[in-house]
This record gives sequence, structure tokens and C-alpha cells, in this order.
Amino acid sequence: MSLIINGAEAFVATGGKPLDTSLPAILMLHGAGFDHSVWALQSRWFAHHGHAVLAPDLPGHGRSEGEPLKTIAALADWCAALIAVAGFKSAYAVGHSMGALIALDLAARHPEKVTRLALVGIAASMPVGPDLLKAAEANHHDAVDMVTIWGLGFPAEIGGNRAPGLWMHGGAERVLENAKPRVLHTDLAACNAYADGPASAAKVKAPTTLILGERDLMTPARGGTALAELIPNARTVVLHKAGHTLMVERPDEVLDALILG
Repeated sequence: MSLIINGAEAFVATGGKPLDTSLPAILMLHGAGFDHSVWALQSRWFAHHGHAVLAPDLPGHGRSEGEPLKTIAALADWCAALIAVAGFKSAYAVGHSMGALIALDLAARHPEKVTRLALVGIAASMPVGPDLLKAAEANHHDAVDMVTIWGLGFPAEIGGNRAPGLWMHGGAERVLENAKPRVLHTDLAACNAYADGPASAAKVKAPTTLILGERDLMTPARGGTALAELIPNARTVVLHKAGHTLMVERPDEVLDALILG
């Protein structure tokens, strides 16, 4: 499905069913350099179980037009506009990594737009190493390699895909390789610059679930649990031996946590 958001065409996946504005909406936000496809399994379940799914390619990503937005705040405002343009007053906001920061900021900046909140692979701050930023700025494949290797837990690197014949490492690389030039750098720079995590957490009014990987090398679980302490009545789920890309590595457990969220 295509929508015009702030003058540019945005692609929004709906989980395999036509969008029905009479149903409760769920907004599913991808991480840095990726697109809507990271939510393929979870979005399909929600679309076939009474929800209207909004899984966008963020501006400049995937099939969406425009330039990638440079700040988490700008992305949160864009998501608020997306909810309204799609025909909804509010949504259950779900995000992974950079998408989790966007969802958190959305809940703080536009509390009336968020009914529930789920934050996957998040910490209050997400500093990015200078070598990764430099490689991403140069569009060097080292950036793709670093994000892929650090983003997957050990079981995922030795054939841990739940679907036989699929390769998680290679699949993640292909999506990142297909990103437009400088998209990954813009995203990583936005995460690196975001300093409002604690303040945003304190403003959250919606029921919140944090889903964390025990062996996450990019946003260690201790950072997520510290953030959870700042969010009123937050619930934390830590997945044993999981890395950062939880919805791909551990799709069933993530889905269970989102359903209960």
C-alpha cells in the first residue's frame, strides 16, 4: 500500500490483508538500514488476527521515496502523520533498534497516538562506534558486515533459522546492501545523536513491553533493563541466548511477547 506522507510517497506493508480502518492499528517500525520485511512473520499474524497492520518503509528506505530523516524526533513526527493519513487516531507502536527509539519518542511526543508500546532491542542511548559510522558514511561494505555480525546472536550465525533453507546472515546482508547510498549512515548517526531516551521514557503513558536479547552486542540487555526502570509499569522480556535482531532470530517468542504486550 502507498500513502503520501508530508508530500512524499511511502510504502506501507499491511501483513497480507487489505487495510481495515475499523480494526485497531499496529505500527511496526524497522531498524537502521532495513525495511518492513524484518516484521514479515509478526505482521502477518496480526493482520490475520484482528489488527490493521502498518509496517512502513521509513523515508528513503526500501520502496519509500524521499530522503532519510536525520533525527529520531523527525521520524517520530513522521510516524504520527502516517497514523493519521492511514485513517487512524492511534496505534499499538512496535519498534526494533532505531525503530524502538522512534516508537519511544512517538509515545513521548504524541501520547494520544500510542495505545500500547513494545520496544525490541533498545537501550536509553545507542552510541555507534566511529569505525562503523565512518564505514557507513563511505558506503563501504565493512558497515554492512559489522551491522550483520554484531546484530545476530551466535545461534543465528550457525544455521538457527526456524524456516529450513533460509540464511539469516545472508538475508540481513542483502537488505542492507540494497539500501540507497548513505541511508545506513543517516540512520546510525540519528541513533548516535539521540539523547532524549531517559526524558522520553518518563513521559510514556501507554502500557509498555521491552523485549531484549540476553546476548545482544549492539544494545546490551542491561541497557534495556535500565531503560525499563524509567518507564512507569513497564514489563521486560529477556530472550535467553538471543542477539539483537530478535524478531528474525526468535520470531515465535517475540510474537508471544507482542501479543501479551
